[in-house]
Amino acid sequence: MASEFQRKKIAGVFEAMDADGDGLLQEADFAALTARWIAIRGTSGSVRLTSIMMGWWDTLLAASDADRDGKITLDEVLLVVDRLGGMPGAVTDTAEAMFEAVDEDGDGRISAWEYNRLIEAWSGRPTATDEVFPLLDLDGDGHLSREEFVRLWTDFWAGDDPAAPGTWLFGRFELPVG
Repeated sequence: MASEFQRKKIAGVFEAMDADGDGLLQEADFAALTARWIAIRGTSGSVRLTSIMMGWWDTLLAASDADRDGKITLDEVLLVVDRLGGMPGAVTDTAEAMFEAVDEDGDGRISAWEYNRLIEAWSGRPTATDEVFPLLDLDGDGHLSREEFVRLWTDFWAGDDPAAPGTWLFGRFELPVG
């Protein structure tokens, strides 16, 4: 069963992905998120970005949609989160794909600028990330390597440690009390 901490961090990402605010994730929500991201980035790499994001939708749908209605609730996502600790390959595969999506210039690392564009696409609004990025940059070199990103992604999705750097992968949020 997901902890209060896991519910809080996953709920924030879930709400950002739920483009129409109906409390459900559907294919249209992922298409809307993809469109927001492409609008920020421009069309360069849009085919690859669309492939990655809609692929993630397909994976999430297959793993989460318990009643097979084509809609995913937060509780269905949290049931998958409960299993992710035993599925390191699935978490790593998703992290690798998302790394490619975020690494706009294809140089094999994510800059603070690229990270900011990810968060703004995700949240749908301008977002300051200057104080969060250094928490994620584990080796302090000014970029996120593929290895760092995989660790952060795993911390966020499969972890239950509020002190883990990956807690902040999708930006700051209020930690639950207690």
